[in-house]
Amino acid sequence: MARNIRNQISAGVLRDGQPLPSTRDMAEEWGVSVFTINEAMKTLAEQGLVTSKPRAGRVVTAPDQAYRNEIRGAQPQVLLIGGYAGSGKTELGRILARESGWPMLDKDTLTRPVVEAALETLGCSPNDRESETYISRIRPREYEALISATLENLQCGNSVIATAPFIREFGDRAWISRVQAQFSDLNANLSLVWVYCDMETMRTYIRQRGAARDASKIENWETYSSALNIDFRPAVDHVVIDNSSSGSPLQKQARDLVNSLPSAG
Repeated sequence: MARNIRNQISAGVLRDGQPLPSTRDMAEEWGVSVFTINEAMKTLAEQGLVTSKPRAGRVVTAPDQAYRNEIRGAQPQVLLIGGYAGSGKTELGRILARESGWPMLDKDTLTRPVVEAALETLGCSPNDRESETYISRIRPREYEALISATLENLQCGNSVIATAPFIREFGDRAWISRVQAQFSDLNANLSLVWVYCDMETMRTYIRQRGAARDASKIENWETYSSALNIDFRPAVDHVVIDNSSSGSPLQKQARDLVNSLPSAG
């Protein structure tokens, strides 16, 4: 719990001075006990990220959120960040964007309204992400749009952080070679980043975010989770970010990642 909330603060989802919901409301939202929430809040208070104020309750304390950095190297960087639902890939993308000043392109943010309209036109549920119709006719176009937006930024000289599951793509050497060639033509360096997270943490986060597209995952968690290959890794050289409860803070891993990039450190 403390790790998830700390990630949201680092990513700017929870802002400096923002009041947090009551203990009972948070327990209901996250599907955990009041005791768990209190222990998480105690940990965050010890880290200086949450303070208790009279009449305001618990408040986020993150004054450094106003600080912005921008890294402009001679060679643009492309970070393709993949991971299973609830692994924390979007939070990592947001943290990296705040650390570097680079634009973040999230597949769902870019394409969801059009995808939902297309699915309804095809007679499917707007929340469908499992059917053959979605997989064969819609999904490839989502990734096409994401890569096109990435290329457009590179043409303007901008480094890019792109987040999506990338599960099929990261396992396809031919796909990786194609996009790497496209990026190389624009003098950009490609890095693949895989976000690893344990199953229980993923389940907690998916439940908390309450997205309609995740309803079937939560309702059929045993079936859904048994189909995931938790040991999956990209088919070529890559970086693994450990967002499980035993991993180091996501913000530290993000900074280490940026500093390790060629001509960007």
